[in-house]
Amino acid sequence: MLVGCTTSTITNLTPRQLPRTSAGLYPVEAMFQSNQRTLDHSSMKPLVIFNNQAYPMSRTKLVEGRWEALIPIPVGTQLINYHFKFDYNYNAIMMRNADSKLSPPYQLKILDQGESGNLLMERED
Repeated sequence: MLVGCTTSTITNLTPRQLPRTSAGLYPVEAMFQSNQRTLDHSSMKPLVIFNNQAYPMSRTKLVEGRWEALIPIPVGTQLINYHFKFDYNYNAIMMRNADSKLSPPYQLKILDQGESGNLLMERED
């Protein structure tokens, strides 16, 4: 009997730089993909974490596996470090188990008016 490995990946879709907003809310996006057949997609609870705070993410309507959130970044903050965490359940023999996947850390730079930067093209690799 051959047993395969399951892989789950988190892809950061957030640009590296965003222009400062008057509302102080900034969009972050991530894609979660897994080949784990027993994963219960309805149990998915993604979070974006920065400043020791966790913010829940919402599923996008058009793209499966894509999640987004608006996070409040304090006035005057120019750089934040953040990461994503996806909590989920999966079905095992005779039981359900919980698991999670944590992304590597990312940085987001907030640009003040007049700062240069290519806001459309710079994304994490």
